[in-house]
Amino acid sequence: MNEKAKSVLDISKTIQTELSAICGVPDEGLPAGTQQVLPKSLVKGTRGYIEGVLNQINGCYEKGWFDACSVMIRRFIETLIIECFEEHGIADKIKTPNGDFLFLGDLIDRMLNEKTWNLGRSAKTALPKLKSIGDKSAHSRRFMAHKWDVERIVDDLRVVAQELILLSGLKP
Repeated sequence: MNEKAKSVLDISKTIQTELSAICGVPDEGLPAGTQQVLPKSLVKGTRGYIEGVLNQINGCYEKGWFDACSVMIRRFIETLIIECFEEHGIADKIKTPNGDFLFLGDLIDRMLNEKTWNLGRSAKTALPKLKSIGDKSAHSRRFMAHKWDVERIVDDLRVVAQELILLSGLKP
């Protein structure tokens, strides 16, 4: 490489470093550019952390990070189940003797068997499917989620999310 090309490359690297420092990602992250998994309107006005998780679900999907998207879907469902139990004053039913919340499988079992509400048939069948893809993405070394893995659960996710948001009193 000649001296002039090396100088241009060095200047280019310096500019890139300085721009990253000036225009870097904000601490709270960037908004997703699209709403390909779930619309923001579904959670708007609920809780900031719920809105943030949905933003990450959509952002991961649009970037093609399907394992990350699946894990965030898992977290989203877990959070909404906890919100339901807390809203109805029965959060102790989903805690260990130490006061920690149960793992998602047990949360789903308790959600499905709780008599305080009448969970719809579609949500009942969808919850285990949503858990399954999130579990594979989070815990299976050799599993790599693909776009179609997420696409095939979007309708189930919408049904479950809307029902849990209503049951939790987060939206009327």
